[in-house]
Parts: sequence; structure tokens; C-alpha cells
Amino acid sequence: MASVGITPLSAIDWGAPWLEPWRVLGEPLAQRVTATAEPVHAVLQSAVGARLPVGFAPQSELPAGTAYEQHIWDTGRVPTRDNLHDFFNGLVWSQFPQTKRRLNQLQAQALATQGVRAARGPLRDALTVFDENGALLSAPAPLWHALRARDWQRLFVTLRPLWAQAHLILFGHALLEKLVYPRKPMVAHVLQAQNAINKIATWEGWLCAAMEADAWADKPFAPLPVLGVPGWWPANADPGFYADAQVFRPLRATQADARR
Repeated sequence: MASVGITPLSAIDWGAPWLEPWRVLGEPLAQRVTATAEPVHAVLQSAVGARLPVGFAPQSELPAGTAYEQHIWDTGRVPTRDNLHDFFNGLVWSQFPQTKRRLNQLQAQALATQGVRAARGPLRDALTVFDENGALLSAPAPLWHALRARDWQRLFVTLRPLWAQAHLILFGHALLEKLVYPRKPMVAHVLQAQNAINKIATWEGWLCAAMEADAWADKPFAPLPVLGVPGWWPANADPGFYADAQVFRPLRATQADARR
């Protein structure tokens, strides 16, 4: 992990609020990689691999010309590089193993039907978006109404006290990787979860059961600038934080018409 151009796992701030669900497992594994220089796949496999439906393998196991998702489905082996992206992917596999396996199954089925194309197609695109950049949010209805309307002032300022009743967990491993160096424009693609869910085991069972190809092809997600979440970034205590229209963009007229 000390190679030139690769961000080391030691750069992760495990005190960041979005990493709270991942810290108990992730922090000691990151420390082990940093201290021993063991490959990421070997650390993940020895720590969590035995209880998962897949194992972690070196990236070199992926044959040239073979689709990544198809290889995982066919072999039960996840090619893993020594970087932040694949480390976080391993953590998500460890906490959401059945959901990740379901994602992989749907990807493999689409590949079997459509083959590898330059464009993924609606279903594979939606699955990839959620896998890389997704999040789950359980929240009171007024927050969801404001989020879907992209009424940012109402969502984050007027209704701010309601966030104490919300539960948000980041699922996308690319999003977790990007947030090692947080920037205001970072956006999650959020799926509405059942109310009152606050344990990963419960999220896992619900999400895996809810993942149906017909519904997911339409991308049932809402964009959420994650550093706007109350308590997740000190600067958002100032209501003026949300006045940045380059980040907190209003719903376009065509989008509003489509919602009617």
C-alpha cells in the first residue's frame, strides 16, 4: 500500500461519522495491512472470508478479457487490488454478503443475456451505480418528500431536527473511498429503506429481498450531497452552506414534470 500514486489505508479517518458502521471491523484490518504490508486480499480472506459466500483473491486471478462480475459469479472469487477501492469493497462484502451476491447474480444474468457491451444497459447501469455509490436511508416521510423535491433548505434547515430520527448508511465502496478526502460536491445515490431500521443485519435482509431486476432498472434512487447531512460536516451548521447551487441543485422542470 506504499506504492507511488496509491493512497495508503493509513489515510482513512475512522472517526468520520459516515464510517461509524464500518469502524469496528475496518479499522483493525486497515491497521494490519499498514503494519504488515500483507496484500489486501489476504487480510480480508483471513479475517472474514470463511463466513462469506465468496473468497478474496489477488487481481492476477482475473483472466484477460473476462468480465469482473462474471468471474466472481463463476468462481466465487473476488479479484482484489491493494488499494482503498478494493479494501472498502471487501468491507461491504463482509457486512452485506447476501446483497452483494444478489448484485453479482443480477449482473451475471444480464451479461449472459446481453454480453459485454460498451454501454451496460439500464439494469447493469443501475446496479453499478448503487454498488459503487449507493446509500440506504430510513427517515420520516417529510424528509423523503423534501429530498425527492430537492428542496434542500427544507430538508436540511427547516426539518433539521427530524434528522435525529433518520438512519443513513453508505453502501457504495467507491463513495467510501472518495470520502477519505471529503469534498462538498460528493453525492450518494440513496435508496429509501424501511423505517426504524438501524442495524446492518436488518438492512441486509430487507435490501437483498427488495432487489428485483424490473424495479431496479428504473434507478429508484435520490441524489443526496452527503456532507450536507447534519452532524457529518462542521461547515453545514451554517444554513448558508446549502446556498451553493452548484452542489445543492434544484429539481429541473423536466424532472418535476416527470414526478407528476
